[in-house]
Amino acid sequence: MRVDPFAIAVPEAVLTDLRERIARTRWPDPAPGDAWSQGIELGYLRELLAYWADGFDWREAERELNRYQHRVATVYGTPIHFVHHRGGGAGGAGGNAGGESAGDRIPLILTHGWPSTFAELLGLVDRLGDRFDLVVPSLPGYVFSQRPARAGVDRRYVAGLWHELMQGLGYQRYGACGGDFGAGVATQMALSAPERMIGIHLSTPELAPYTGPGSAPLTPQEQAYVEHVERWEQTERGYSAVQSTRPQTLGYALNDSPAGLAAWLLDKWRSWSDSGGDLDATFGRDALLTMLTLYWVTDSITTSMRDYYDNRWHGLPIGPDDHVSVPTAMAVFANEYVPEGEVPRSWYERLYQIQRWTVFPRGGHFAAMEVPDVLAADIGEFFDGLR
Repeated sequence: MRVDPFAIAVPEAVLTDLRERIARTRWPDPAPGDAWSQGIELGYLRELLAYWADGFDWREAERELNRYQHRVATVYGTPIHFVHHRGGGAGGAGGNAGGESAGDRIPLILTHGWPSTFAELLGLVDRLGDRFDLVVPSLPGYVFSQRPARAGVDRRYVAGLWHELMQGLGYQRYGACGGDFGAGVATQMALSAPERMIGIHLSTPELAPYTGPGSAPLTPQEQAYVEHVERWEQTERGYSAVQSTRPQTLGYALNDSPAGLAAWLLDKWRSWSDSGGDLDATFGRDALLTMLTLYWVTDSITTSMRDYYDNRWHGLPIGPDDHVSVPTAMAVFANEYVPEGEVPRSWYERLYQIQRWTVFPRGGHFAAMEVPDVLAADIGEFFDGLR
């Protein structure tokens, strides 16, 4: 496996084009009714884009991102971008990109989901990097990682890439952490090669257990949970229906319009987070615009959305014989599908060997940025217990 150094360096012409496109935005009329009831509010988005064009300092964000050790590995012919931090260094800028973990440092691979990037997880590197070796890849088709030019790049395929990446870096056994698609990939890593896995830590529920013929009947709590998720999907799953059927069609619009890209992604950051409707207070505009700029300058929104198509039409469902045998931790955050305390542990014990189940009164889908201290502590305590 070939591994090369990498640094983020966006050409100035790309940033100039971005600013010019923002200036030419054709704005729709405001939606009638309550603010945000039909999607992202016009006044908020206009103000945000004005700041994106004239106030946001991408070069400062770029310097901050480049504090970390970036690499690109060619795995099965696909260039995969990742941040590599060897434990024992000083924060995110420290450490080196060596392979073998020293002493009892557990290597962890941390995987983001959609609509996010590797940058969401860098706060965990700062908080865990003193005692773990950390690998933070970009999913195939996201920002600086390429996506194979074929269909079928599902969670199971990516799990294979991650096993190859970790072993290519010299790690023979390791843990995996993730939320959203990252949780699904960590699960598939544990299912496909349990002998390689020390444990997995999940910060969002991603894969439902098998409940078909031969499975145990649902408990009343499990049935209530399933019904709640179904109601959630009636109001929140529209994006997924489009992205799992026509990602290319949607991609033409989002890849061409900064306003369209920002509206489509930030609607989910507001809706899925424990933000109380205040994105700026929860994440900060610079952090949100760093994420948006990463998608924009790499032309990767369309390839990222193919995750939905490939997993829907090519991914294999969880079957009756699938059960994660490695130790599993589940962090349950307040704004993830149902109110905190109402996610039934028994539902996830159908699929996972749950050894740690922690319910948190704050946080949501993007916990690594919403409550990084809380998430890092939970990850650290779980894997410290597996040393």
